[in-house]
Amino acid sequence: MEKTWKPTTAGILGIIAGVVGVILGIVLAVLGTTGGGFLAIFGLPALGGIVAGASAIPLILGILAIVGSIYALTRKRWSLALAGSICSLFCVWFLGIPAIIFVILGKGEFT
Repeated sequence: MEKTWKPTTAGILGIIAGVVGVILGIVLAVLGTTGGGFLAIFGLPALGGIVAGASAIPLILGILAIVGSIYALTRKRWSLALAGSICSLFCVWFLGIPAIIFVILGKGEFT
């Protein structure tokens, strides 16, 4: 089948969204650990730990979005490319929605 722009565009959008998710996860981890001591002054010592623990969610979703987007760029394993584009939806929704649509429309190009 002829290669179109749809999986490539989905891969690029997913990688951008995944990088944003990874950066958000790192920022939350840093803020949670460094801000935990500052919040202890105000009587909220556990809040920093909660924020640092919650940073794993965007970090993992961002990594999965990047991996799935690489599969979309190489046009291999449609299911993993779709899973990566769905994860990119939770990182940056306005990039994730077109990524999902383009992966679905380009399903015939995957091996």
